[in-house]
Amino acid sequence: MEENRNQETDFMKETIKQRPLNRKKLIRRTVITVAMAVIFGMVACFTFLLLEPIFSNSLYPEEEPSTIVFEEEIADEILPQDMIVEESQINPQPTVAPVLEDEQIEQVLSEMQLGVEDYASLYQGLSDIAREAQKSMVTVVGVTSDTDWFNNAYENEGVISGVIVADNRIELLILTNITSIEKAESFKVTFADSRTYDAAIKKKDENTGLAILAVRKALVNKNTINEIAIIEMGSSFSSNPGTPVIAIGQPVGVSDSLCYGFITSSGSTLQLPDSAYKLITTDMYGSENATGILINLKGQMIGMIDVENKKEDIKNIISAYGITELKKVVQNLSNGRDIAYMGIYGSDVTMEANEELGVPYGAYITKIDMDSPAMDAGIQSGDIIVMMEDLVVNSYKEFVSLLTEKQPEDVINIRLLRQGPEGYSEMDLEVTLESKK
Repeated sequence: MEENRNQETDFMKETIKQRPLNRKKLIRRTVITVAMAVIFGMVACFTFLLLEPIFSNSLYPEEEPSTIVFEEEIADEILPQDMIVEESQINPQPTVAPVLEDEQIEQVLSEMQLGVEDYASLYQGLSDIAREAQKSMVTVVGVTSDTDWFNNAYENEGVISGVIVADNRIELLILTNITSIEKAESFKVTFADSRTYDAAIKKKDENTGLAILAVRKALVNKNTINEIAIIEMGSSFSSNPGTPVIAIGQPVGVSDSLCYGFITSSGSTLQLPDSAYKLITTDMYGSENATGILINLKGQMIGMIDVENKKEDIKNIISAYGITELKKVVQNLSNGRDIAYMGIYGSDVTMEANEELGVPYGAYITKIDMDSPAMDAGIQSGDIIVMMEDLVVNSYKEFVSLLTEKQPEDVINIRLLRQGPEGYSEMDLEVTLESKK
């Protein structure tokens, strides 16, 4: 009996062996699974890339930037109703100015006393105007990577100021003179609330060195939007000598600096190709690297500080481009349009030249750039442009204004007068515009 029990126990203790693992089959299944996953992922990515623009445009269409338009000014405009003269104006009644005795004059002057508080109130008012305008100012930093003598990498930064001139719903547009940092690899803009954002060049004018930097509004903090302001543009037509002005930005080479002063001259015109910019000079002493703007006592921008086109004997005196003459250029840059280049310098024909010398009214050409579109078309110094694209040209400023409406590669038809032994003769020419390099 015991032997039988031992045999049964031995039988029950026997183990069942597992089927041996087929490694080749396992590897094959793994490879097939991975391949199917990769194929599925590729099909999904391709489908997404194919259909994403359709769904984005139909469900979430990207907002288009609005067109920037600055109101054009007309100097000394006379309205029709202003030309109606009443009889009382033709024969005005004579008025007699009151005559004050010397004693009365002395009494009036003696009663006009200004104390320290009056001067403090005056300068506080100027400070308030500048502080409000500084909400529109920004600090622009251009960053360039470089290496030292020991091959150690470092970043070189250039700092200038700029001003917010427009908002096209997609971007905040900043006007600045980028000449000193134009070779920077990247740009950062610090707004009035001290927050900093990345910026990119939208367009640049090679003629003046001015550029528009764009900051994406989607990346800008709401608090920043509430703290900043778009500068209001004034008029440089009224920038007469003796007018008080304020320079803000970096007039002395330091951020958020300012100067108070007066306009000393506004009659000069900068001699740049295809342009007629008024140069406003002041009595304010600033840095040779000054950047920023001039504002009037209404807080309006009337000029863009320029350090490149000043006379040698006043190189530390703050001067600026008149904003009225710049508006069309700034408008084109803000809308991403290139500035057309023709390559002429000119001036208006004065009334004296017309009446005494018989010079016809038009855009009088004083100089031509070498290898420019104007030279290629056959235009010469001394020619007078009198028509452009069937529009009469009465002055060089009119011609510049018409030219700012054109784009590089446009072909324009002009009519000019050229003086010869028997007087002026007409010539019709075609000019293919280019981009200034």
